[in-house]
Amino acid sequence: MSSLVKEDLAKKLFGPRRQRLHEFIEVEGSGAERCYLCAAVTKSEEVEICMVKHLRVDREEKYEIVEKWFLRDLEMIDGKEADTDNPYFDMHFHKVYSLEAYSCASKYTFARTLNKLNEMYLKKDLKMVNFDDTYLSDDSIWSSNNRDCLVLMRICFYASNLLCLSLCPLS
Repeated sequence: MSSLVKEDLAKKLFGPRRQRLHEFIEVEGSGAERCYLCAAVTKSEEVEICMVKHLRVDREEKYEIVEKWFLRDLEMIDGKEADTDNPYFDMHFHKVYSLEAYSCASKYTFARTLNKLNEMYLKKDLKMVNFDDTYLSDDSIWSSNNRDCLVLMRICFYASNLLCLSLCPLS
């Protein structure tokens, strides 16, 4: 499903603007509207982060950019709490934007993408606070393309270890 949305976004919104969509995540919008946070690279190799509203008009999917920022202006990303599984994060530009991703895994996916795009195009010191470094590093097994499944697998692994330890008799 998300690959179809990504393909549709790339074709209808970013392609005509001659931009390459690298990643998008669904974020909470107001009411019943769907919104996406997107990271794209322009033809002049500037990294754009934009909020896109998803509209359905007469059985046709339409997308509208409602807010746009540049990665070079991003001062910090605050993951709120690294120790808990929460989808909330703040992006600090000239003002702070508080967002809620669809899931904690998608929040980390977007943070990893911004980190990677920063390394490729800007090479600036991008401050990421309140994130678990294990999930942010690109060389980690947990950051592969199976994102949600691998995070779930790791949680299940820890849970099974706890279960085994709780069943072991104490001598």
